[in-house]
Formats: sequence, C-alpha cells, structure tokens
Amino acid sequence: MTAHVTGTRQEWLSARLDLLEDEKELTRRSDALALRRQELPWVRIDKEYRFETEEGSAKLADLFKGRSQLLVYHFMFGPDYTAGCPSCSSIADGFNGIVVHLENHDVAFSAVSRAPLARLQGFKRRMGWTFPWASSNGGDFNRDFSVWFTEEEQREGNIDYNFRREPPAPERLAEKPVQEWQVRGSEAPVAQIAAMTGTDVATYTRDRPGLSAFVLDDGIVYHSYSSYARGLDGLWGMYQWLDRAPMGRNEHGVWWRHHDKYETESRRGEPQR
Repeated sequence: MTAHVTGTRQEWLSARLDLLEDEKELTRRSDALALRRQELPWVRIDKEYRFETEEGSAKLADLFKGRSQLLVYHFMFGPDYTAGCPSCSSIADGFNGIVVHLENHDVAFSAVSRAPLARLQGFKRRMGWTFPWASSNGGDFNRDFSVWFTEEEQREGNIDYNFRREPPAPERLAEKPVQEWQVRGSEAPVAQIAAMTGTDVATYTRDRPGLSAFVLDDGIVYHSYSSYARGLDGLWGMYQWLDRAPMGRNEHGVWWRHHDKYETESRRGEPQR
C-alpha cells in the first residue's frame, strides 16, 4: 500500500486546478522576467578576444556567423581536464539538438571552453554532439566573463562568481559538498564529479559554468546578459522533466554520468544511479 496521498479522479482534478493557477502565475512571472532580461543595458565589447574553432582562428564577432545574436554556453572543460564536466555534458545533451532551430531564428550558438580545441573535438566526437565548440585557451574570455579563476584567488577568497564573493577555499576541499561551491544543489561530494573529469577538486572548481548573451549591432559586439550556477537550471533539460515526474528530482548524491557511461556501469554489474 502506497504511503502517498490517494484520491478519486474528481479529487485529483480539483487539486490539479488549484495547482494550475500557481503554474499560470509562474509562467506570467517568467514572461515578465524574460522582458527584463531584454531590457538590460548593453555593454560594448572593445577587447579583441580570439578563439580556435573548426573553421580556424576567430574573433568574437565571427562566432555570430552572420546572425545578430549569439548565445555562449561556458562549458567547464579546463586545460587539465581529461573529459568535460559531467554536469555541463548533461546540459549539452539537452541543447545539442536545438542549435539548428536557434540558427534559423537569427541566433548563433557556441560552447566555449579553455581546453585546447583538439581535446574539445575529441570529446565532442565521443559524445556524438554537433553544436559549435570554440576553445578560448590562452585568452581572457573565461576570466572576463567570470567563469575561470586562479589558484591564488581560490585560496585567498577573491572569487566573484554568480555576482557574489565566495569565501576562501577550505583546506579539505575534496570533502565539501557541491552546494558550497555553488556548482549545483546536490549533497554529494564535488570530488566525485571532479574525478569524472580526471582532475582534483581545486582544479575542477576553478572553471565554472555559465551562459552569456551577445548582440551584434552595426558591426559592434555588445554583451547583454549572463547567468551562472542555479541560474542555469532552466537550461538543464533533464531537470525540467524530472520536476514533472512523480518523485521529482529525488536525488541522493551524484547520480548522473557522461551519457556513454551508464551502459558501461550496467555491464560491470554496478547499479545505474
């Protein structure tokens, strides 16, 4: 016998209609927030950023590929990683298929990471992705858009991420839960996620996830919007589905993997988490 509340179809419908009112209010508030994002002042970009892409060396304006808008996903893949962040990879699984639709709506898209292009391309082939992915290796792009920090900044507490100052890194960083690093809301040790990228916790967390939006107007690039940490929640497609599942997110530790690892673990007789 289930411990969950049960009822008749009519009781369910009555409760569902009550919930619907709140859902509609949330939708209206979300629409209003979208308008406020669009009303933010644009900041002119005068710095000449350089990227390595499949088409060769490129400027920020080149990433627009003839379109007026550009969305950049700041993918956590530092030069010392052997694989992309599994959380960013899960998000990428969700946006991989929509790029063609964005491009046909005057919006260019590119993931950007600090790892060398060859390593990004290798991981992209492994994952079966097709979205554009540029390397900012050796440049200031990730630093200027607050998704990469130095070891000294991490140690001394000079990291400003998600529009707030973080405390100095604890000495036993590997034992700290993810939410203390504001990467996501899990209670599992961030060391488990770092291990999936082939790095230690300190190295892994010096890169951070984010989204930045740009506009190209009369030949000039402007920055219009950025979001980080839980501000990316709406882009993480699997969570939007889980939020509508009977048990919700129902998380107990780090359960997600690179998508090609689930089958591997199953073959080894390990539970799929």
